[in-house]
Amino acid sequence: MAFQSLSLSQQQRQMMILAPQLRQSLEMLQLPLTELRAMIQHEMEQNPTIEDVVAPQEVSFDELAQQTLAGDTTGAAEAAVADPADPAEAADTAAAAPSAETEADAPLDFSDASIDTLTALDSEWRDYYFEEQQSHPYTVQDEERRRYMFDSLKQPVSLQNHLLAQLGLSALSPEDKQLGELIIGSLSDQGYLTSDLAALAVQAGSPLSRLEAVLSAVQEFDPPGIAARDLRECLLIQLAHSEAPQADLAEAIVSRYLPELAAQKVNQLAHALKVPVPAVEEAAALIRTLNPQPGRLFESDTATYITPEIFVKRLPNGRWGVMLDDDQLPHIRISNHYCKLLEDPATSAEVKSYIRERIRSGAFLVKSIHQRQKTIHLIASEIVAAQQAFLDHGVSALRPMTMAEVAGRVGVHETTVSRTVANKYMQTPVGVFELKYFFTPGLKTAEGPAVSNKTVQDKIDAMIRQESTANPLSDQAIQERLQAEGIEIARRTVAKYRMILKLPPSHLRKRG
Repeated sequence: MAFQSLSLSQQQRQMMILAPQLRQSLEMLQLPLTELRAMIQHEMEQNPTIEDVVAPQEVSFDELAQQTLAGDTTGAAEAAVADPADPAEAADTAAAAPSAETEADAPLDFSDASIDTLTALDSEWRDYYFEEQQSHPYTVQDEERRRYMFDSLKQPVSLQNHLLAQLGLSALSPEDKQLGELIIGSLSDQGYLTSDLAALAVQAGSPLSRLEAVLSAVQEFDPPGIAARDLRECLLIQLAHSEAPQADLAEAIVSRYLPELAAQKVNQLAHALKVPVPAVEEAAALIRTLNPQPGRLFESDTATYITPEIFVKRLPNGRWGVMLDDDQLPHIRISNHYCKLLEDPATSAEVKSYIRERIRSGAFLVKSIHQRQKTIHLIASEIVAAQQAFLDHGVSALRPMTMAEVAGRVGVHETTVSRTVANKYMQTPVGVFELKYFFTPGLKTAEGPAVSNKTVQDKIDAMIRQESTANPLSDQAIQERLQAEGIEIARRTVAKYRMILKLPPSHLRKRG
């Protein structure tokens, strides 16, 4: 029993050690390419045992130091610039130059003479850089330009920060300010309160009436219309701050006749409100000046650049295949210098313990990078294998696919597929797509095979763009056309896809 307890304790300790490493491995799988490069660079700066594999024409510092200590710098330089056109001369040079394997296996020299040589070499480089700085001095004007450049950088303000700043200046009590933070944190990107106020009250442990009072205070913040619960409330908040003569009539229209206003039933509105038609038109013009999405004012318009790390290429057999560009990541390895220090009897036990820990961490990093690339390649290959028709013909041939389906084929958990496809982009013959783009549900067809909902959305978009503006297609007409093509779809699903495409209903598309 004691042995079993001891064994269980050892397993628990191992799990505690592995947990951070497993978390790091999962994080690496989810990171996009640019962030992964930054992470690897950070690890290289923190772990001296990790080194980047240099290009064949470059020389590492250890090799340069060994050549300098051995007095072979001149010979190496001559071998590097030898004319390869003369085979005999090249052979003589190769025979005269020391073997790379011999130099790599040679023990490092830590004598006083070797250290003096390295110190002299370092001083020469310092003198060189000092002379460069003397010829191009850093002036006060340079510092002013540098300071001006950094001061000119504009940090975008988020909607939440903008509202929290106003909350801090408000006359609300500290307890009410905490409720205000809860409300502000629950706002959507459009500036609407999408969470149920009663549920927030239960979450905060506060009476609903108190939370409603705090919400009314937040709705007075800038921008006008913020923290509304629906479009009607958003427009009414803005009209309450308007001093236009048509504001009262506009409030009446928004409060009771918003659907009729959307349908542009001006005559019906004038009759119901007992006002002239021109007055309704002026009120409608005022309503059109309001912002239905006040939160959008704080969206950053900075362009987002993406770097695809998966490339689709035509294979010799005519099918499409996947290729990963591993050159975009640093090619790291464990430095031989520190491995030799572990074998050196002169290295203290404390130093050896530190080196072992660093080497173990570096080896896990290398393994995690390899596993990440392998997993991405496997999942991307499954996607491409299933989307051959899409790569040949475009979105109209996109096949419906689920993460569970790919996970079963690859032999991993569905959450692994979800992490893998996050923030990863694939360059295809028909454009650059995020891997999540290919996972879509499907609709049944008369022939049997399902068709992707993105394909159906593409068909709906094409129908509306080609319709007559004088007689636009209704959702029912679009449904009938799709059913004629063998796609089984409900009218409400057509309306849903049309809203996803941000296309108005037929009565708002009518012109002339």
